[in-house]
Amino acid sequence: MKYLPTQIVKTSSLCLAFSLTFLAADAWADAPDAGKSASAVGIAKEKPSKGPSVKVDEGYMVPYTMTIPGTDLTIDMVPVPGGSFLLGSPEDEEDRGEAEGPQIKVNVDPMWVAKNEINWAQYKEFMSLYNVFKEFEREGIRPVDDSNKADAITAPTQLYEPSFTYEYGERPEQAAVTMTQYAAQQFTKWLSRITGEQYRLPTEAEWEYAARGGKATAFSWGDSADDIDDYAWYYDNADEGQEAVGTKKPNPFGLHDMHGNVAEWTVNQYTEDGYESFADKAPLNAIDVVKWPETSSPCVVRGGSWEMDPEELRSAARLGSDDVEWKDSDPNFPKSPWWLTDYPSRGIGFRLFRSYKPLDKETITKFWDSTSGEVQLDVESRVMEGRGGYGLVDEKLPEVIKTMKEKQ
Repeated sequence: MKYLPTQIVKTSSLCLAFSLTFLAADAWADAPDAGKSASAVGIAKEKPSKGPSVKVDEGYMVPYTMTIPGTDLTIDMVPVPGGSFLLGSPEDEEDRGEAEGPQIKVNVDPMWVAKNEINWAQYKEFMSLYNVFKEFEREGIRPVDDSNKADAITAPTQLYEPSFTYEYGERPEQAAVTMTQYAAQQFTKWLSRITGEQYRLPTEAEWEYAARGGKATAFSWGDSADDIDDYAWYYDNADEGQEAVGTKKPNPFGLHDMHGNVAEWTVNQYTEDGYESFADKAPLNAIDVVKWPETSSPCVVRGGSWEMDPEELRSAARLGSDDVEWKDSDPNFPKSPWWLTDYPSRGIGFRLFRSYKPLDKETITKFWDSTSGEVQLDVESRVMEGRGGYGLVDEKLPEVIKTMKEKQ
């Protein structure tokens, strides 16, 4: 059974100007192996003959496939060119929401963006760390204290009632859903620290830039929703809930499911006045167009989901999270900082972003760990009560886990 969404703010268009060498997105397989041919992950010294590439000082940003250490699970990353665009929607865009403006000019640096949303196979690897960290606590392995807590994460607790989260499936290739913004942030911190690369959630401006694919229209394919079935899973065509990622056509940047399937977390706090606080400061860099969360909600979710209508999938459409409604069925006190339990959260997921130039420590920490004091207190409360735990995360972790399992 589907439900019509009750809280979504509508959207619009923008102007994109970018410079890059970007060839057919469907030539992914022909791009060179960045790990073998480049001086850094995702960098090739020479321009590939086929596939997307972005010219940078070190050579060319190219697609690469990252394998999650300790597993055979992979994530494909696509280079996206830098450029400038108008964040938000113009006043004359159909179905526009008031919080989609005022439009402001934003500069965006080159970045890699995950070709697909994070799926259950990948997210469940992260979920498995809960039992691993509990075992570490019992055995005194890699203890966490005040001296190293900054290098630790929490893993999601086991689902209290999995029937909601898995109501429409938990197949490995389906988009993972119902995680909180904080849980998604911790996933990116885990993956970053075991790989040595900075993976993170996007700012709202980065997400919209990537979703538009260089277009100033309402959708990445144009202003009309007539072709939506080719590009998106939404209310009228998604009878089975969230679908396997990457089964619809990609946008011009080669990214799948930026519209529909599952909506995606950004790091921004949602504001009713849209981008008003940035209007007199534009142009700004996309990394700086952020209202860092001070409370657990509302925070910004983008892209729309399989439960929503076409207008809610527009590139500029904004959805503000609501912990009161989205966690209503959670019987815990405090409510879980890792899981959502109510509509529309089974249509909420996320994807990875990675900056071309690594961010400084202070900035990347804001992407990985919640800036909300409310969330921080909830996490500490759960850990103190034994309903959560910290675990050190670094490049040694996968091998430590492997060794522990072999001894069991």
